Amino acid sequence: MKSTTQSTKAEEAQAAATGTTSTAAEDIATMQKLGFDNFSAMGTTWAETMSELGSEVVSFMAERIREDVKTQHEILHCKNMSDLQKIQARFMQKAIDQYTAETGKLVEMSQTLFAPARKGPDA
Repeated sequence: MKSTTQSTKAEEAQAAATGTTSTAAEDIATMQKLGFDNFSAMGTTWAETMSELGSEVVSFMAERIREDVKTQHEILHCKNMSDLQKIQARFMQKAIDQYTAETGKLVEMSQTLFAPARKGPDA
């Protein structure tokens, strides 16, 4: 295992060989000058929104699985082709409605994800 001094010396040697000697602070300052400064404010908001999005997707999938199981149960107890067609049509319409609503909800939620970056440096 390398010691910290060996790692530092290796990094210094590589920097000298490649001609790059910038520090992390210099790299961040360069990124800020290039317009990436708004992303630093996104940290907490981004993490919270990603967590909310993940929870929403999992909840939606759980609801869809419940609908699938319910429909399978109805199909297994179906007595004729007419009932089967009604069950399938109802299932498809509900799936379309739920997916459409969920897509809209996820789009709205994701808009908050990049809101700090859209505000700009003067906001």
